[in-house]
Amino acid sequence: MSEIRSGKVSVRRYRKCRKHPKEDEECFCSDCRRFVCFRCVVMEHSNEGHRVIEAVAYKSNHMRSIEDLKSKVDKKRSCFQKYVDFIDEQKEHVSNVQKQCSDDINKAFEESVWQLTKKKEILIGEVKERTEGVEKELDEIKKSAMEHITHLTTIADVVTNRTKIPSDMDALAAHDTLCQNLQDALQQEDPDYKQPRQSSKKGRNVSLKRNLGKNELGLGEIVNAVAKNTALPTKNSLSAMVSTPDGRMAVGCWTGGVEIFSTDGQHQQELFKDVRIRGVGFLSDDRYVILDYSNNITLYTPDYTKLNVMFETLICDEGRNAKLTVDSGDQIYVSYRKAKKIQVFSPAGGKAIKELPCDGYIPVQITSYNDYLITASWNTIRLIDKQGVLKCELKKLGYYLSAAVSQENTILIATLKYNVGLVSIGEYTNKLKHVQNLVNNYKIEKAQKRWHYLEQYRSGEIAFCTRDKLYIFH
Repeated sequence: MSEIRSGKVSVRRYRKCRKHPKEDEECFCSDCRRFVCFRCVVMEHSNEGHRVIEAVAYKSNHMRSIEDLKSKVDKKRSCFQKYVDFIDEQKEHVSNVQKQCSDDINKAFEESVWQLTKKKEILIGEVKERTEGVEKELDEIKKSAMEHITHLTTIADVVTNRTKIPSDMDALAAHDTLCQNLQDALQQEDPDYKQPRQSSKKGRNVSLKRNLGKNELGLGEIVNAVAKNTALPTKNSLSAMVSTPDGRMAVGCWTGGVEIFSTDGQHQQELFKDVRIRGVGFLSDDRYVILDYSNNITLYTPDYTKLNVMFETLICDEGRNAKLTVDSGDQIYVSYRKAKKIQVFSPAGGKAIKELPCDGYIPVQITSYNDYLITASWNTIRLIDKQGVLKCELKKLGYYLSAAVSQENTILIATLKYNVGLVSIGEYTNKLKHVQNLVNNYKIEKAQKRWHYLEQYRSGEIAFCTRDKLYIFH
């Protein structure tokens, strides 16, 4: 192995055969992995299963293989270097945001008096805390990419930085093993740019919100930017919200219709305008699942054709306000406030295949999450399994909570302080343990009622909808 690494293995043009000292080893048996003389070929390597070629041909093939490996290594290394350069670019974007925020804070500070020193340092520290965490994420991604480059380079140097062929069986075996390791490394998938792009987005959207016209001595606060807030076509109409298979947002309205919004808040389409909506969902084949104000479930094809499938849900007098969610296995869950239970249906319709009791609480909203369900009951979020057993809960007195599942498969929870119109959005684990704040005390227009929904676009934007408006956080 050391001889291979150093490239000092000595190979004559033709070595003398050990069994026949007067003969040159001018042949090579590919199956035995040995150089042999012509007499050895005739005596020992002429049977079926022995592939014998000239030593010169073997050397030529060997060198072509090395050149091919060199080319592949260069290509793969270049691919990962571009990835590393992209990560550096994302880090620079985040660093620029940090610098811009710091500049804004300093400017506000200079316009105020010496009493602001402490507040200034707190704000700069908060910016650093938010952006440095993103930079650490990017550094970890970069480290992984650099380790792969180093791994590729190390093996490639051993295999390709030599021109002579190992002459003995042990050296050949070691060389073959190294070549196989290099081939395995080259089979690794090219880097996915989505992860560093999503990480950098969290840092690039940090900004300073000045307290202009009010408590200016407070300088302001660090907030996440809001891309858009859009009024719903009909005021006081929200009843449900869900992301669509094509990456948009569907807002169901109790006054009638499902409104479709793009990621930048543009109202693009109105569907089922004659149906008063309680709940909206999608099956894996993109069929619509619509729950109307009479608690009837109707299926529609992607081109809005109504299907003849009946579901035996509870009528309003028996179940009262119902809500709907669909899991990854296409099971449909309908929760009822008055009946305090959840019915489970197959997309084939008919009677409920299962009922889950909601012991001691009212299921106001319901969301599917892996093998669990998330229920919201005003100030409490509960995680239950699909037998209805409570696993954990989160309660915040004085607030109104709603939940959604993030694209990272964590739980997002919106906390609304209705009386003052402040909303915060945080990320939580599957044990409802807090991970990080995504939106802090963002001022919204106070709606007529406390009802609100939370969802995330497939592209990562967070949608928070009140009775009147859709807010989109980047």
